[in-house]
Amino acid sequence: MDKFVIDGGRRLQGSVTISGAKNASLALMPTCLLAPGIYHLRNTPNNRDVWTFSRLLGSLGVHAELNGNTLFLDSSNITSYEAPYEHVKKMRASIYVLGPLLARFGQARVSLPGGCNFGPRPVDLHLKGLERLGATIEVEGGYIIATAPKGRLQGAHFHFDISSVGASVNILMAAVLAEGHTTLTNVALEPEVTALARMLVKMGAKIEGIGTTTLEIDGVDTMHPTDEETIPDRIEAATYLIAAAATKGDVLVRNVNPYHLTAVIQALEDSGAELDVNADTIRISMAEDPKPVDIATAPYPGYPTDAQAQWAAYMLHCTGAARVRDHIYPTRFGYVSELIRLGAKIDTDEGQCVVFGGSKLTGATVMSSDLRASASLVIAAMMAEGQSEILRVYHIDRGYENIEARLTAMGASIRREQTEEY
Repeated sequence: MDKFVIDGGRRLQGSVTISGAKNASLALMPTCLLAPGIYHLRNTPNNRDVWTFSRLLGSLGVHAELNGNTLFLDSSNITSYEAPYEHVKKMRASIYVLGPLLARFGQARVSLPGGCNFGPRPVDLHLKGLERLGATIEVEGGYIIATAPKGRLQGAHFHFDISSVGASVNILMAAVLAEGHTTLTNVALEPEVTALARMLVKMGAKIEGIGTTTLEIDGVDTMHPTDEETIPDRIEAATYLIAAAATKGDVLVRNVNPYHLTAVIQALEDSGAELDVNADTIRISMAEDPKPVDIATAPYPGYPTDAQAQWAAYMLHCTGAARVRDHIYPTRFGYVSELIRLGAKIDTDEGQCVVFGGSKLTGATVMSSDLRASASLVIAAMMAEGQSEILRVYHIDRGYENIEARLTAMGASIRREQTEEY
């Protein structure tokens, strides 16, 4: 395993270019199962999750190759309809192959997914939506076994009881090849869902209402391959913006869509950071300790759950106390105990934590528990005096491309080392 060794107390200065969105890439990649042929996905991030999903697609017969940041996919020869546990256990988004396999081939066998460990995230909505489209679903031996009894899914109306990105992605991909008309209501508004819908239209799907909570879909008989460019990663951008403010830095963030970051930008401005927002760049500078700003996560366009841990780290130097609530994943506070090891004073309660600013942070050895928790520990370690070690950084490699090199280029002291920890 690898660890990060970080010497704190250094300002971030310079610029950083944001990668393509991990979450969008994981939604776009399984579209290749809907139509045979060759796809090129440009601006694909080179991170662990993309490689994991590529191996999963490979087990189905898709040839996947990442050259630079262009992902080549050839789905001309699908050889299996089963997504095995060995791949799916590593990443929750692996369930995204369920909808397109079922829609095109009328059958799929997909292991129940794994992923970051911050509480239960059931797949009930995925299964209910597919059943509404006519699928027969059984869960046996840890596998979802789905079939379309008529050989093809049937259009229907389905309402998502809660706004779910994953379920919206899966049911949308299933509906585009279903026979007849489908109406999906309370669809997630996250940019990743919109990006998927636009790619599906380029492939020949008929979808109305893109960018709204109601999608009207007329099923088509066949689709065709296409090329697509992945949108910028709003969570990676939020992480670097918060890190710059936390270190009282001055950083230009490039290749960013500010409209995807409205809630984060507002919170940073409320904290006292100065931001110069342009069409595809944001410059952030911070000179003083931040004002305390409470945040509460919410579905897009609200404050993203994937950036709440980073915000908690930032508030460790605020001039007061700040409350961080997570209404989406209320148990997502496993990082708090590790921040306390660095000297933080944080109280936790059900679905929230209260960060008390002003405590002296000093270097310590801490352990990552999930992807975004890792990012919060990196930010806190850069704020602390002395040296810190962050163990199990394979978590952060899931969603950030070469984060240590990018931070080093902006003046951070961070290096990757091997550890014998198992």
